[in-house]
Amino acid sequence: METTHLCINMLYARHNPPSHPPNMNTLHSLISSLFLSSCFLPLLLSFSPPQTHLPMQCLDDQRAPLLQLQHHLYYAPNFTFSSKFDLWDPNTDCCSWEGVTCDAYGHVVGIGLSYKNLSGSFHSIFDLHHLQHLNLAGNNFNTTLFSYGFDKLQNLTHLNLSSSCFHGQIPVEISFLKRLVSLDLSNQYSCYLRYYTILDPYRGVYYYDPLPYELQQPLKLENPNFKTLIKNLRFLTELYLDGVNISSQSAKWCETTSLVLSNLRVLSLSNCGLKGPLCSSLSRLSFLSKLILDWNPISYLPPNFLEISSRLVSLSLRYCNLRGHFPTGILLSPKIQSIDISLNFQLMGQLPEFPANNALQSLSLFYTNFSGKLPQSIGNLKFLTNLKLFSCNFFGPIPSSIANLSHLVNLDLSSNKLSGSIHSSLFTLPSLKILHLGDNQLVGKINEFPNASSSLIQALDVSNNSLTGPIPKSILQLPRLERLYIGENSFSSMKLDMFVQIKNLKRLYLSNVSLLIESDNKSLTFPQLEGLELRSCNLTEFPEFIKRQDKLVDLDLSNNHIHGVVPNWLWKSSLSSLHLSFNVIDFPKQLTLSDSNFSFPMLRELSLESCNLSAFPEFLKSQENIGHLELSNNKISGAIPNWSSTSSQDSFYFDASYNNLSGPIPNWLCNMSQLSGFDASYNNLSGSIPNCLGNMSQLLSFDVSYNNLRGPIPNCLGNMSALMRLGLQGNNFSGMIPKFSKATQLHFLKVSENRLEGKLPRSLAKCTQLKVLDVGSNMINDTFPFWLEKLPALQVLILRENRFYGQIKHFKHKSIFPTLDVLDIASNQFSGELSIDFLQPTRLRSLKIGGNKLEGKLSRSLANCTALEVLDLGNNMVHDTFPFWLEKLPSLKVLVFRANRFYGTISKIDTERGFPKLRILDIASNNFSGDLSIEFLQSLKAMATMTNDEKAKLDYIGENYYQDSVTIVNKGIEMFYQKVLAILTCLDLSNNSFHGRIPEEIQMLRSLRVMNLSNNGFSSETPLALQNLKDLESLDLSRNKLSGKIPPQLTSLTFLAALNLSYNQLEGSIPQSNQFITFTNDSYRGNPKLCGLPLSRKCNEVGLPMPPPPVEDEDSWLNALSTWKIALIGYASGLVVGLCIGYTVLNELGNKWVYKFKCGKRNRRRCR
Repeated sequence: METTHLCINMLYARHNPPSHPPNMNTLHSLISSLFLSSCFLPLLLSFSPPQTHLPMQCLDDQRAPLLQLQHHLYYAPNFTFSSKFDLWDPNTDCCSWEGVTCDAYGHVVGIGLSYKNLSGSFHSIFDLHHLQHLNLAGNNFNTTLFSYGFDKLQNLTHLNLSSSCFHGQIPVEISFLKRLVSLDLSNQYSCYLRYYTILDPYRGVYYYDPLPYELQQPLKLENPNFKTLIKNLRFLTELYLDGVNISSQSAKWCETTSLVLSNLRVLSLSNCGLKGPLCSSLSRLSFLSKLILDWNPISYLPPNFLEISSRLVSLSLRYCNLRGHFPTGILLSPKIQSIDISLNFQLMGQLPEFPANNALQSLSLFYTNFSGKLPQSIGNLKFLTNLKLFSCNFFGPIPSSIANLSHLVNLDLSSNKLSGSIHSSLFTLPSLKILHLGDNQLVGKINEFPNASSSLIQALDVSNNSLTGPIPKSILQLPRLERLYIGENSFSSMKLDMFVQIKNLKRLYLSNVSLLIESDNKSLTFPQLEGLELRSCNLTEFPEFIKRQDKLVDLDLSNNHIHGVVPNWLWKSSLSSLHLSFNVIDFPKQLTLSDSNFSFPMLRELSLESCNLSAFPEFLKSQENIGHLELSNNKISGAIPNWSSTSSQDSFYFDASYNNLSGPIPNWLCNMSQLSGFDASYNNLSGSIPNCLGNMSQLLSFDVSYNNLRGPIPNCLGNMSALMRLGLQGNNFSGMIPKFSKATQLHFLKVSENRLEGKLPRSLAKCTQLKVLDVGSNMINDTFPFWLEKLPALQVLILRENRFYGQIKHFKHKSIFPTLDVLDIASNQFSGELSIDFLQPTRLRSLKIGGNKLEGKLSRSLANCTALEVLDLGNNMVHDTFPFWLEKLPSLKVLVFRANRFYGTISKIDTERGFPKLRILDIASNNFSGDLSIEFLQSLKAMATMTNDEKAKLDYIGENYYQDSVTIVNKGIEMFYQKVLAILTCLDLSNNSFHGRIPEEIQMLRSLRVMNLSNNGFSSETPLALQNLKDLESLDLSRNKLSGKIPPQLTSLTFLAALNLSYNQLEGSIPQSNQFITFTNDSYRGNPKLCGLPLSRKCNEVGLPMPPPPVEDEDSWLNALSTWKIALIGYASGLVVGLCIGYTVLNELGNKWVYKFKCGKRNRRRCR
């Protein structure tokens, strides 16, 4: 101790020397330096780092600001005063206080008060001029930084103010801290997010409500801007500005960073509004090891990104709108340990062959377009702990080498197209805690596996596959298993009580399984579950064992056969979400709300869709905590009661679509400042949209489509900064579309099927998040909106059935719609030749340009549209031969050339390539001629074969955000499908000049549902081979020159619901069995030698003169609809087409296979 005091005295003397001659001063300095070195060496070794709690007490000028700081701070966990900040004892040495670090002289050099829920003022900190480290992260200050004198802290090297609810402009004074090595102002929104959450006390999980838009990027860099902030901070090695709005300089950030911050090791700028692409000059940052740029629309990577990433240890580019092919070499970089490029939906790539001893520890590719097989060499990633590849397009078997990954903790391969079996070795990985393989195409049984009792697995998901056999006993013996998802498979019947033995089970999901529940199940000693899903398990009553489940948080009993009143014991005070949809249930008229059994304060989400409800349940009156209420597809009538506005939640979503609600949109809606979503579509609401909706700052989604609303669309809707979805289609709105200059978060705008006019508002170009724009079926008069090229995320553009005009020609000759998937401009007045050079050919999935005045040849650029599924250019004036070169399109499913000027024979067909996926081909009403070639029929491969699995799936052509429609014309009558089942197959060659025999090879098209060869010159006999088209539902051979008898074998076509053989030269008796007894005279008229029912002509009266075929025979077919109804009910309960003449009785019965006949525009909402 004496030596220490002597050293300190010598140090003091060195800095305060007495007066000596110069030579003596030099000698004194040398001696003192040597002595100080010898006496401080053990001191330095004893204290690491030197800025620690030395025995030297802190100085008074350091203590005073700290005491003042304690006086001005307080605990505020919810932004309100809770208690005083009394962490420090004034009677002790301030250098010993928690969070305070001093140097050897008693100066405070470090303050660390992170995550204390503090609020108040910290001005006194800026009197601590020796401060080097300041960490106030994770607090609740909820203020600006303007009033603080950061420029006083010139010794500061580390500043961390992250996640503390600071907002407003970042002060310029921070840019004066030239010694800064680390600056962290990130994630201010996360502090507000804590305020917008609800803690579930039963499972410690937070529910997040959407943040108001202004709190998503609370800090901003405008003045000073980003360049001004960093220009003096040349010693920075770490920069964290996540969630800071830098959009004012969003295009220059990359070059600025590369030029100024040459020592940077960590760059984290997530959610800053940055725009790409990344600059190649990032390669100048030779020390950069960690790059995080999540949630910025960067879009593209520079050509030298492989070089840039070669030095990286960690790379995160999540949700950056990346597209194209990701450089595979990055995955092979010897230094890289963590890669996250997830949520880039258009980013393509494949996994490479991994060498031995790869350093990769974490790989996240989920929600990308990565594809291909998982390589066997994935087993070389010996250090891998996290592998998240869910929701990609990987296929093939799961590599057995994954069993080598002994450090793997989290394996998620769900939502891909993986096939084969699940090898039991996956369950024996020694470190594995999470195993998700759900939503794939896995088959077979899961074998028993050893050492289940030592497994660490906590979550297991194998749901939504095709697994068979019994559930392995090994799974039931996993001691740490908490979450089990096994539904949507083909497992053997299982008893509910078998899961009782999983002692730590908290969540059990058994949807769509063959479940046996004993009638006396209330005595089951189940573990206390937090989540239970028994959806689609054929339950007929509420399982009574739930009575004893007192910690149940999430319960799903939807889509069963439960009838009757919901029992009182189902309402658990712990329930947070309850799903009872698709059951015929009712609720007690009165609930004794004073009874604790009916107090459910945790209930946040209630789903009662399709429950046959005729009124709003009374018990909802008192449920103030519900944040999501689903009442769609019921029979609720009348006005929306104002007690729906009683929710006290920070966010409230209300869905009462597909009911019989009437009256105006309620005015009390405007008083619900917390309303985040409102869906009352497909009802009978009337009146106009109230202007006061513009005051609802949290409204994210508003949908009142298909009602009887009228008047102009309020201008206030275009000023709602948080609005993401707006659905107004199918009403009587008039006037012009309002300006949307402030609705910058708008993703979906649908205003089709109204009476809107004028031009498209140019302010839509400011809606840079817009993905879907649907203005179809109005009276808009404008030219093609090339100015929408400014929308970087636009995927669907629908302009159909308006008054758009002019040529579609972009004079810049470049691709300007980089993300457009769907373009529908049908039924307008566009003219000239069609050019699609302005579109990104590899992105385009659906192109509908029919019903215009387009002419010339078909654009050969279409051959580059490799993703194209739907091409409809019917009813134009295109003059060309059959485009056999479209065979190159591997995904083409619908091809419509109806009513153009195509001509010539169809013979140049590559039968090897063919049209591999073409299901609907309509080339009617052109000038094609010649024989129906066998090569042509052979090329229609998708019409020839269809697996039972394909037939069983009710998949539609299109994506979630847009599903294609198609109009099939049969005998002059249109049938409009609002959705197109992928298994619908149709061949329409009518109204051409084909001739010769109908080849027997027509039987190759075994998957055909609709075939129309009418109005041609086909001759000879009706081919007997038609009997092999067992799925055929509509057959039209009318107005040809067919002769001979009707083959009686055609009666074996028991799905046949529409038949037209009229105006041919057929003879003999009409077959009298199965479907044929339901057809009317109209099916056979114009064949004078035909006889027997349903004709009045008996078979001994043949030979009468044949009347000339009528020009239009539409009325007679319409008059026959009642007869088709009989045919449909009698024989075709499983039809895909329904009736090609458009009868929709199955749709009225709720069969979603059959879609709408094209109703009158005003009544279309009732044809659902």
